[in-house]
Amino acid sequence: MAEVKSRLTREEQQQLLRLLGSKHISLLYKASIHGYAAQTFHNICNRQGPTVVVAYNGSGYIFGGFTAHSYTSSGTYINDDRAFLFRLKGKESSPLKIPVKVSQNAVCDNATYGPYFGAGSLIFLSQNRAEVATNTNTATYSFCAEDLHGNDQGLLECEVYRVDDVGHFMEVPWRKIGWTAGERNKLMEEITTYKPSLKSVPQLRVLFLGPVGAGKSSFFNSVNSIFRGYVISQATAGSDAKSVTTQYRSYGVKYGRNGKLLPILFCDTMGLEEKQGAGLEMNDVSNTLKGHVPDRYQFNPYAGMQPNVPGYIKNPSLKDQIHCVVFVLDGSKIEILPEELEEKLREVRRQSKQANEFDVPQLVILTKVDEICPRLLEDISEVYKSKAVEKQMQLTAERLGIPLSQIVPVKNYHSELDLRDDVDILILMAVRQMLRLSESYFDNFPLDESTVVNAKERRMNNLSMKNELSE
Repeated sequence: MAEVKSRLTREEQQQLLRLLGSKHISLLYKASIHGYAAQTFHNICNRQGPTVVVAYNGSGYIFGGFTAHSYTSSGTYINDDRAFLFRLKGKESSPLKIPVKVSQNAVCDNATYGPYFGAGSLIFLSQNRAEVATNTNTATYSFCAEDLHGNDQGLLECEVYRVDDVGHFMEVPWRKIGWTAGERNKLMEEITTYKPSLKSVPQLRVLFLGPVGAGKSSFFNSVNSIFRGYVISQATAGSDAKSVTTQYRSYGVKYGRNGKLLPILFCDTMGLEEKQGAGLEMNDVSNTLKGHVPDRYQFNPYAGMQPNVPGYIKNPSLKDQIHCVVFVLDGSKIEILPEELEEKLREVRRQSKQANEFDVPQLVILTKVDEICPRLLEDISEVYKSKAVEKQMQLTAERLGIPLSQIVPVKNYHSELDLRDDVDILILMAVRQMLRLSESYFDNFPLDESTVVNAKERRMNNLSMKNELSE
């Protein structure tokens, strides 16, 4: 028999590994050598653990599907919340990942069929021939056949690889968190009672940046919901291909309907887009970091704000500047983040280091963790046990060059009608990290006069108390 070699190029294999969150795959089955019979596929690939199918058609598409469970020819459906379909190559340059929607019917494990995803969503080796069968009208996976394989169902090749380092959940979480209502209340109190160390800065300014649809506005709405006590939507959020946010907006958060403002302002911008002349312009990032951009400024994706524009803040003070930059990224799509967009994010990181005399601290929020691992939809407290989430966080650290300690996962409120403690705790922990990072930024600046006076008063009071106790 001829030597079995992968048809994937080195670059395509790297893209596939990123999709899988894996470091190694092993080729098991190649249809052009082993034949297109479903029984042969099962004879070779059963009991191999997690596997990925990679198919090639005459239209130049490379597509397939992944399951984290072994095939056993059981004749039943496999419950797999980590299964997904994908396209590596096609008319669109960016890879496409389609997560499973109903995990109970993720994969059909039947000896008379080849790799079979969903309730007939995508079947490889259909009728033991070099072709696939597609049904996009199922509840298991949602996709367009044109996007997945260009509506070309004939196959030039079909390969199956064992995915060697994909697991499920750890026994012990790698970050330990309390998931009680008491912990939630403790975090809320810590945030509501926080006061910046500099009196000249009454509220922290946190700038949110990220791709279109990553969840920037949804995160603010989620924070606002927690402190209002019910799910609410104030910032415009959506999933359009273009940015829903077109203005620079500074949002304050009230504790309760008529309560006081929290000591933090969320600054929202246009989404970053991979194409030039679309989304937030890079010069506007620098202007915003330095405090030149006023609230409600209308962004122009073709040109940054100029000093002669009405409202331009010529001499911004420290309270006008950004004290922490938060990158908001869709955690389920890190592995298919376009290179052009990744470079823009790195450019923002460089600008954050150059905008002022000192580096502006940075935090990464990974949203949609329930799409990385659907099991988290019911119990988000398992987030730090999920190997899938950990891999996405590690991949983010590698691609953006940011420490893992400055990456936090969250689930925004989206379709829920009521608040949940576990969801709240993750969001509140992200806000607390913003406070801590901003406070470390203030350490670079001398205490202003009022702060020094207050500090002296506290020291005098403490000394007086000690003297009274000693007497």
